[in-house]
Amino acid sequence: MFSHIHPDNYEQQLSEKNQEMTALFSCFNIPAAEIFPSEPLNYRLRAEFRVWHQGDDLYYIMFNSETKEKFRVDEFPVASQLINQAMKALLIAIKDLKELRYKLFQVDFLSTLSGELLISMLYHKPLEPTWEDAAKALKIELSAIAPVDIIGRAKKQKIILDKDYVMESLQVGDNKFTYQQVENSFTQPNGNVNEQMLLWAQKATVDAGGDLIELYCGNGNFSVALAQNFTRVLGTEISKTSVKSAQVNIKANNIDNINIVRMSSEEFSQAMNGERKFRRLEGFDLTTYNYDTVLVDPPRAGLDKDSVELVSRFNKIIYISCNPNTLKENLTDLTKTHTIEKFALFDQFPYTSHIEVGVVLTRK
Repeated sequence: MFSHIHPDNYEQQLSEKNQEMTALFSCFNIPAAEIFPSEPLNYRLRAEFRVWHQGDDLYYIMFNSETKEKFRVDEFPVASQLINQAMKALLIAIKDLKELRYKLFQVDFLSTLSGELLISMLYHKPLEPTWEDAAKALKIELSAIAPVDIIGRAKKQKIILDKDYVMESLQVGDNKFTYQQVENSFTQPNGNVNEQMLLWAQKATVDAGGDLIELYCGNGNFSVALAQNFTRVLGTEISKTSVKSAQVNIKANNIDNINIVRMSSEEFSQAMNGERKFRRLEGFDLTTYNYDTVLVDPPRAGLDKDSVELVSRFNKIIYISCNPNTLKENLTDLTKTHTIEKFALFDQFPYTSHIEVGVVLTRK
């Protein structure tokens, strides 16, 4: 199934991606793209597998996205070496342990560049105290590989041994930043490319000054790395879990000029326009912010019309996109008021058609 993964062919597939991207955006006057490659193997920091039981044997399976056929996975070359080690060790450890094996249908792995590991085990059965005892012993056994935490999930149950997050450490230029990454919340899957992406955004805003407004700020991935370039940073995020993580990350990195508010970009636009008042904004005076630079990292659907209108008010726009097609739609509107100054391709997902794009736009 992984026959398409050829590290020797990595440069060629990256070149083809760049050609496709250049063709897609040929209707715009874009500068030559900066290309940020991935490691050819072991670049992915998270992975999830279904578990297949066959007599005394059990193994991981994945599904072909096109044919829906299932195929056995004994190793996963795109995942971190830590995940590959843990995959094998986990199955060996639970093979003869009914409490941990019975009705186990999925295992999720989250690893970090800093060497931590979080394993979530999902079951079609209630988790009894005997499961917890066996899982504690498993945690001790797997801790020989790396610092590991285990989560057991079943219907209306979540048992955490001993925490449901990892602490990542990212090197961005001369700075090292710490990030809490919580199970089941969004984090960039390719740690090395994320470091390059943060450094690119940092350099793109080095002389920006004033304040930064960030929509879809997640766990503060960009906010934390860019705070040093601005007087103040105001981030908005709708997910409660991500907002909590962002607060942890601000504190962990000793940053005092970031504020995060839990609201959608649409709500923030209404608040900026004075159309609605929000209790969540009590204590904030939005009229005191310098609305000069905005950073957006939206979901695959891109920016809706109201959000496009909102960001078009800023002099400088940093747009990180995980979907070039919706980015193209948004740029059709944004280039009426702004010029594309920088363009970047971040190869978050080698050997796939997915491309992460970074664009810097400045007001005409």
